[in-house]
Amino acid sequence: MIMVYGYVRVSTREQNEDRQLIAFQELNIPEKNIYMDKQSGKDFERPQYKRLVRRVKKDDLLYIKSIDRLGRNYGEILEQWRVLTKEKGADIVVLDMPLLDTRRGKDLMGTFLSDIVLQVLSFVAENERVNIRQRQAEGIAAAKARGVRFGRPPRPLPENFPSAYRRWKSKRITGTAAARECGMPLTTFRYRAGIYEKALPPQ
Repeated sequence: MIMVYGYVRVSTREQNEDRQLIAFQELNIPEKNIYMDKQSGKDFERPQYKRLVRRVKKDDLLYIKSIDRLGRNYGEILEQWRVLTKEKGADIVVLDMPLLDTRRGKDLMGTFLSDIVLQVLSFVAENERVNIRQRQAEGIAAAKARGVRFGRPPRPLPENFPSAYRRWKSKRITGTAAARECGMPLTTFRYRAGIYEKALPPQ
């Protein structure tokens, strides 16, 4: 018996699977046949996708909402498409791109057109992934330039740090001794001392 499946993917940052699920519900795809991963599309190391591929057999039908939901890596999208359609013998329908429906146009011209559309859309999906990463990097750089700090906030300085710092700065004690008094490694003491010094009011 031919089985119908749906595959949903959202990144952990967006959480907008509703649009995809609603589309599959309108197609009356059984809930147990809908597989969903919440992770990046950079590769196909996804648990639910792997389960889906193991279950799909010849002449089964797989729906995806758009090609970037399948993945965002050009080469791997093409390879997984080949695995599903050639090795598994399943059909795939991309709802947002009617030309990508392997049930239609199985003649030479139809296959040729589908292959062109698939390659173009796969390239666009990967290009968008690259652009997203670049925008994120630019956003982080801009935030750092504005003084936004990332990561965990530093632990508060111990109460005796100012005293140890002044005695170390005036060479009355060594850095090792000052760090020991403050209960921190020497490298940490020197790093925090540099920050502390910058925050001091000008003499």
